[in-house]
Amino acid sequence: MPETENPAPPAAAPILELNQVAVTARRDPVTPVIGQIDWCVRPGEFWVIGGMHGSGKSDFMAMLAGLSRPHRGSYRLFGVEMSGTTGEELLAGRRRLGLVFDNGGRIFNHLTVAENIALPARYHQQMPPEEITARVQALLDATELGSWTHQTPGGISRNWRQRVGLARALVLQPEVLLLDNPLAGLDPRHVRWWMDFVARLAAGDALTGGRPVTLIATTDDLRPWRKAGRQFATLHDGNWHAIGPMPAVGNDTTPMLRELLVTEIGE
Repeated sequence: MPETENPAPPAAAPILELNQVAVTARRDPVTPVIGQIDWCVRPGEFWVIGGMHGSGKSDFMAMLAGLSRPHRGSYRLFGVEMSGTTGEELLAGRRRLGLVFDNGGRIFNHLTVAENIALPARYHQQMPPEEITARVQALLDATELGSWTHQTPGGISRNWRQRVGLARALVLQPEVLLLDNPLAGLDPRHVRWWMDFVARLAAGDALTGGRPVTLIATTDDLRPWRKAGRQFATLHDGNWHAIGPMPAVGNDTTPMLRELLVTEIGE
């Protein structure tokens, strides 16, 4: 009998599935800022979503994180429909997902850097204190925040506060990490550090148990992400546009996309 080719392995089940989802602003839960999103994200993917200021990036990320609900449509996280989920089932999904907020990470100024990082572990997990201390120390070392361990965030620069938000998002070792415009306002040296660090997370790092993290980042400047991201999409005028890998980005003639890339295309 002729040899048969081995069939391709089945694609992994999606972690996030959005079907005809509309997103509203958190300050205005009535009027959609994004009209319709059909999208799925599978384990290990790395998406970068570009959009200008006011395009709804932060509202979109808040909805993905379970902090707000879709205006309409279906959003499934780890196979669970989030639109009507409440209580422990909602928290179970959110604990598997980390969010780094925009604008300095929204960390607590009355807590020290170490206390901010430890907070999710103390609140959500019944871990021995020594295990929490060890995990926080590993994150302080990895993010180079050791010099500010006992300082409050108000006394350190935005560059470092953003890393505090990242360390806090990683303390529960999430399977998915949402980064809401994390590079905004950072010095070039810190931008380079972030690109190196997210590449480690995407490949699998000891900080997350060696498991590659599924990454979704938003940005108003696609240039730093052009080599790191694997899939790209945009938000513009209330519309969602999934583009694909970087070669497809280079072939896309959308004026807004060109603006997000400034002079990177066609130089």
